[in-house]
Amino acid sequence: MSDLIISLIQSDLHWENKEANLEMFGQKINSIKEKTHIILLPEMFSTGFSMKPESLAETMHGPTVEWMKRISAERKVILAGSLMIEEEGNYHNRLVWMLPNGQSGFYDKRHLFAFANEHEHYAPGGRRLIAAVNGWKVNLMVCYDLRFPVWARQSPDTEDGSPEYDLLVYVANWPERRNHAWKTLLQARAIENQCFVAGVNRIGNDGNQIYHSGDSMVVDPMGTVMQTLVHDEGIITVTLKRDQLNEVRTKLPFLQDGDEFNLLT
Repeated sequence: MSDLIISLIQSDLHWENKEANLEMFGQKINSIKEKTHIILLPEMFSTGFSMKPESLAETMHGPTVEWMKRISAERKVILAGSLMIEEEGNYHNRLVWMLPNGQSGFYDKRHLFAFANEHEHYAPGGRRLIAAVNGWKVNLMVCYDLRFPVWARQSPDTEDGSPEYDLLVYVANWPERRNHAWKTLLQARAIENQCFVAGVNRIGNDGNQIYHSGDSMVVDPMGTVMQTLVHDEGIITVTLKRDQLNEVRTKLPFLQDGDEFNLLT
């Protein structure tokens, strides 16, 4: 299996202005010159973490998903980030995983942030999405999901006995005032699941004047921070080494001692 190259775009966002955000992210994506397989955008990258889906949500055939499809095809990369989606009378904070061939998968945020009344505007998801790319398995989650380790826990009962996934991704709008939890839990998820973890966050003040310091990072399976970016806009591109992952899991086979459990949804 080959190595996997991922890019995280940490940026300020134009509050509830989809056109400006898509133009801005288009420019940032086009500035990436090195090879990369996956480009990760923050939570609600086209609007910011807004509670106005009634006026801002789109369908899966709307302009933002079509933009993702176009960018992914042009750059020949997988593009992922969350946005507001309306479907069957409900609104979802949906992470879209867009492939260069136009096919896509999605994950609806399971844990809605009641502290900001997210649960009053959006419907929770009920299933995880573990995508496959270049022989890697990628578990995709959104922001507040980070606080719930059971939802991310490697399953001990895969058919071939191998870990369920190799890379755990969180796209977020996580405020600076709680960034200690963000940084600590990203490392904890990597250690306990013996996987790489990528967390991409926004910076700047949102429309409620809540400041975000970013702290986007990539963490290795031992919990060591490989790269991070604080306060500034920027792009992190990291190569994830398959040999490193295999070595950790072989020398320290902790996952085989995990508890048996079933997730109830």
